[in-house]
Amino acid sequence: MSSPEIASLSWGHMKVKGCSSSYKDCKVWPGGSRTWDWRETGTNHHPGVQPADLDELLTKGIDLLVIGRGMSEALQVPGPTLDFVKGRGVEVTVLQTEKAVDEYNRLAAQGRKVAGIFHSTC
Repeated sequence: MSSPEIASLSWGHMKVKGCSSSYKDCKVWPGGSRTWDWRETGTNHHPGVQPADLDELLTKGIDLLVIGRGMSEALQVPGPTLDFVKGRGVEVTVLQTEKAVDEYNRLAAQGRKVAGIFHSTC
């Protein structure tokens, strides 16, 4: 199964190729995507992305994870969260969201087993 392409990104709006829904924040993985609802894990800009936000993605057989910190990089990604991902044997890249989407799409086009989690505002 391949990772779906992020078809478009603008402030507060993301579209995943092959998906009829649009997202504000989203998770994508080989074969699927869904909204990233921060309320599920109590996530906020500070302290930022939590291991619980990523757990689901790490069960999808991925080798790489791309995290988008927002358009102005307001979303934090604490060291313990990065250690959690690396401890599961997955490479992780953290970038400003536009750059993160570009990197994710590049890796997906290469057929890599990549997942992404993206914040499309701040």
